Amino acid sequence: MEEVKEYAAYLIKGLVKNPDIVTVQEFESDENSYILEIIVDGDDMGALIGKGGYMAKAVKNLIVAAAYKKGISKIKVNIDSI
Repeated sequence: MEEVKEYAAYLIKGLVKNPDIVTVQEFESDENSYILEIIVDGDDMGALIGKGGYMAKAVKNLIVAAAYKKGISKIKVNIDSI
């Protein structure tokens, strides 16, 4: 899971204007089921969500695909701002 967490941080930091504020936390909800919480600056939320939410969906799909490749079949990605 650590590799997925690092990948998510790398991906998000490349998309936002304030990469120093980006934090990624993982929580285990059930057996082999995880929640990945991504926190970004409030000014970056619009760019990260994108028009119609397409950017957020794409980012979530990339993270879910990376997790699946590492054998994690159940992961939920939450993006929030401070």
